[in-house]
Amino acid sequence: MARIHARRRGKSGSTRIIREKHPEWSSLNPREVESRIIELSKGGKTTSQIGMILRDQYAVPNVTLATGKNITKIIENNNLSPEIPEDLSNLIKTSLKLRKHLEGNKRDLKNKRNLQLTESKIRRVIKYYQSKNKLPEGWKYSPTQAKLMFE
Repeated sequence: MARIHARRRGKSGSTRIIREKHPEWSSLNPREVESRIIELSKGGKTTSQIGMILRDQYAVPNVTLATGKNITKIIENNNLSPEIPEDLSNLIKTSLKLRKHLEGNKRDLKNKRNLQLTESKIRRVIKYYQSKNKLPEGWKYSPTQAKLMFE
């Protein structure tokens, strides 16, 4: 969604090495990887945090190659998935930060526009998750409820 509202090209990034199978030098086997994911998820870590911990501390470069499933599917299979998906909760937290900034800086038009764009992204993501049955059909975003949920 980087280029929907802006004419910029976005940030360039490094590309991951293409691998066909789980590397031999990785210390964990698939069962151990899944148990670590479940353990970290019970500890309150998000999927992106779990991925970084596995990469940095346990030398697992790619969970999908190691287990055949991604982190989200492993968490869902063990009934540990959060009520609100991670990307949606991050967008909601961003909008809350922008609202807090705009309370003290009412004439900051750039951030006012950023808030509008962020909230439109939130509405699009909600529509997507409702079509995939990850959110209930009547679920709506409102800043007051979001403030109560995340603060």
